[in-house]
Amino acid sequence: MVVKKEYLLIVDDDPGIQKQLKWSLDKYNLVFAEDRASAIKQLRRFEPAVVTLDLGLPPDPANASEGLMALSEILALSPSTKVIVVTGNDDKDNALRAVADGAYDYYHKPIDPDVLQIIIDRAFQLHRLEDENRRLVESKSPATAGIIGNSPEMTRVLRLIERVAPTEATALLLGESGTGKEVFARAIHQLSPRRNAPFIAINCASIPENLLESELFGFEKGAFTGAHKKTQGKIECAQGGTLFLDEIGDMPGALQAKLLRFLQERVIEPVGGRTELPVDVRVVCATNRDLKEMVESGEFREDLFYRISEITFQLPALREREGDVVLLARSFLHNYNSELGRNLLGFNETALKAICSYSWPGNIRELQNKVKSAAIMADSKLISAEDLGLDLLAEKDMAFNLRAVREEAEKKLIFKAFSYTDYNISRSAELLGVTRPTLYSLMDKYNITDERNKRAQ
Repeated sequence: MVVKKEYLLIVDDDPGIQKQLKWSLDKYNLVFAEDRASAIKQLRRFEPAVVTLDLGLPPDPANASEGLMALSEILALSPSTKVIVVTGNDDKDNALRAVADGAYDYYHKPIDPDVLQIIIDRAFQLHRLEDENRRLVESKSPATAGIIGNSPEMTRVLRLIERVAPTEATALLLGESGTGKEVFARAIHQLSPRRNAPFIAINCASIPENLLESELFGFEKGAFTGAHKKTQGKIECAQGGTLFLDEIGDMPGALQAKLLRFLQERVIEPVGGRTELPVDVRVVCATNRDLKEMVESGEFREDLFYRISEITFQLPALREREGDVVLLARSFLHNYNSELGRNLLGFNETALKAICSYSWPGNIRELQNKVKSAAIMADSKLISAEDLGLDLLAEKDMAFNLRAVREEAEKKLIFKAFSYTDYNISRSAELLGVTRPTLYSLMDKYNITDERNKRAQ
């Protein structure tokens, strides 16, 4: 099978360098340009994934102005293109400026073809990976278009949604705040036979208790002060479609009984009404609270819990979704570029490290907010960790987690050694490879008592 060579655009007015690269980079389809105008022409014609760009271009080869303008025009026409700027040894400032403006990398002359080829190969590989990610996002069905992620945790949830959505089962979405529970609920609706009927969402925690009943079930004219006309509730508005009850764990106890009757009988009685109305609605619920614990404490009805949890989804926190955080950040940035009229190219290396190391306690919602803020505030084409507000946060978070994990491991190992030796300090210290004084010091640190001495007293 013949493998098609990828296009590589070389922008340099030096015939000697062009000839040198022609022979050393023969694994690619090389296209050459001598100045900014011809570079843009070749870019439009061949759409190369990678460009090497000499910053010293005519008519002003002694300065970097033409090269930097060429960089700006290339990225404006093709933001995904990886541009490697080539500069003289004494021109580091302009090289760094080019990277800040969106160049993938820089390389100092004189050219070593072997080293340059490694940088070019890496640029092509990154471009292929990003292109594959874009295709994956675009290939998703309309139902899961808002759900971005390739981690095993997300794949399992999406497969479960695809199996459950076509059924009439009542679904319960569990997960921390900000994990995107409404997005998943909409995916269930869009994959169901009810996709062309309404999707009605209501947050049980955001509506005062005295108004929630009328919001859900509707009310008759004159049912209470201010009820000037008969009004449909959210349940009736969802007729034929899906009703999403967010934060179901915050539903008042008095309303839980009425909701249970609706789920069992599929009829509602508006506030102030005397007639029962049949409704055909699928129900999806969500909460970030522990409903089983609430059932045990009497805060949530056990029969209602079993009624709403025919199928339960445990949505992973963002910190548990290996590799998804960068994919989500780039997707959000793409959306905010359109929304805010920006042309940001992505995140620099420090920003990517900060994004990956931060624990994201606010999950997807927090990531979305930080990317939007950064998209508004960023001065260069690449967002930095400082733009995201993560430069110090990430470092503190990593240090805290490392210390906590180490201390927890030490504590567990000490208890394990004691269980082997029946709290014999000397044998435990020998087993752990520390001295007796060190072991006593660790016991004091973790407030571990000498159980053998306690039992002897």
